[in-house]
Formats: sequence, structure tokens, C-alpha cells
Amino acid sequence: MGLFRKAKNTASLISKLQNRYHVSSAEIDEQDVHQIIVIGVAAIVPHNAMADSLMDDISLFVEENTGAEILYEEREIR
Repeated sequence: MGLFRKAKNTASLISKLQNRYHVSSAEIDEQDVHQIIVIGVAAIVPHNAMADSLMDDISLFVEENTGAEILYEEREIR
């Protein structure tokens, strides 16, 4: 996949995440690497269980609606 196609696919995925889950999301690293997309997602939720559930849903959505495989996932709750 070329960088132009990657940018288009990434923008589409970010838009879908924002619209479906009402989160803030952006590509945060590896913009110049064709095969890797690093997306950061942030949300404000009332409690930790809801944060975990939301992130589980987002991970599942990404895997089911793209050809992507999630290689690493880091979660931080404040």
C-alpha cells in the first residue's frame, strides 16, 4: 500500500471511530511507514469498566472492518 492510499484508509478509519464511538482519535506515529498504522484514541467515560468495554468494542471494530491486525494495544486510564 502506498502512502497516499494508507493516508486515505487511515483517515477513513479515524472518521468511523469518531462517528461511531464519539471518541477523539488520530494517527500518532509511523506516518511514513506503509505497513503500519498507529492510532491513538481518547475518551471521557464515567468509570473504568465503561472505558474497558469501549476499548474492547473499538478493537473488535477495527479488526472486523479492516484488513488490519492489532499487533499491540496500550491502555491508560486516568
